[in-house]
Amino acid sequence: MTRHEEHGASGAGAGRRSRALKAAGLTLAAALVAGAGTAGWIYWRLDDNIKSVDIDNALGDDRPAKAVTAPAPSASPPPTEATNILVLGSDARSGKENQRLGGGDSTGARSDTAMVVHVDAGRTTATVVSIPRDTLVTRPSCPLSGGGSTSVAYGAMFNTAYSVGGPVCAVKTVESITGVRMDHYVEVDFSGFAKLVDALGGVTVTTDEDIDDDDSHLHLEAGVHHLNGARALALARTRHGIGDGSDLGRIGLQHKLVKALLEQIASTDLLTSPGRLYEVADAITGSLTTDTGLDSLSELTELGRSLKGLPSDHVRTVTMPVVAAPSDPNRVVAREPAASALWKSLR
Repeated sequence: MTRHEEHGASGAGAGRRSRALKAAGLTLAAALVAGAGTAGWIYWRLDDNIKSVDIDNALGDDRPAKAVTAPAPSASPPPTEATNILVLGSDARSGKENQRLGGGDSTGARSDTAMVVHVDAGRTTATVVSIPRDTLVTRPSCPLSGGGSTSVAYGAMFNTAYSVGGPVCAVKTVESITGVRMDHYVEVDFSGFAKLVDALGGVTVTTDEDIDDDDSHLHLEAGVHHLNGARALALARTRHGIGDGSDLGRIGLQHKLVKALLEQIASTDLLTSPGRLYEVADAITGSLTTDTGLDSLSELTELGRSLKGLPSDHVRTVTMPVVAAPSDPNRVVAREPAASALWKSLR
């Protein structure tokens, strides 16, 4: 599978749900907390949850140029700038909870999931591009936090960038292979994702085929399933029990899960339950590592509010076009010229 698109359902009820899905799932709870006038100490706690990395300072000027937004007609308000966000789902966090859920340790971590989220200048359309972790790339030299830098690596798996150089190298590698500047970085860890799903009361997904994956410990018959946090995480990580066992099948499941999570957020009346509202917001902020431009509750809230005019049926989810690698049938490489054309459309 190289392309997958999701659209909202039709009808009045679906229209209301579509409007409710306009804000990004990762920032919705933060916006609700701020809007509900939460006590100051709770706000501080949630704000303090968020971890950050100064990617701009680490990479300096050796990066693709920022997207330039054309001036609006004088009679119109100025457009909002286009934004590109690298979202990683990572097994990087050590600790008992992440270990129980299958996370790696701090010295052997890799990014399980990578998505480039592009929101257009008018905040009316968005494209989410998944990059298969098994893609072979040229991994550039990356600066290390302790000084020095990594070596250039040819034919390296895409997800090794995180393991050798953390968020900074992940961003630099994505920018190197796409030519697209990442304006922001968001990383979500295993346990935080599972806690978020549990705080929302689980998510409902429909699987098109039986899943029998001993590696992710997930065994499901085709059909509708309501999953708790641990099983939803297992679904996001499943690859060997579906299709040809490649990362492309897993990406398809992840797209289903993203939609299910947004629908669950939209259908949960958080404002009528302060306890659940706090639990959801705590799970979201506690699971995040961001760049310094998104490392506060106010900045996350501002991003979420800027997306309020984005209909869910204007969000497209795709996978970077790939083909089997000539050197290894179990790996893939970018399919050209389709991949370059896709990235060019996001600059």
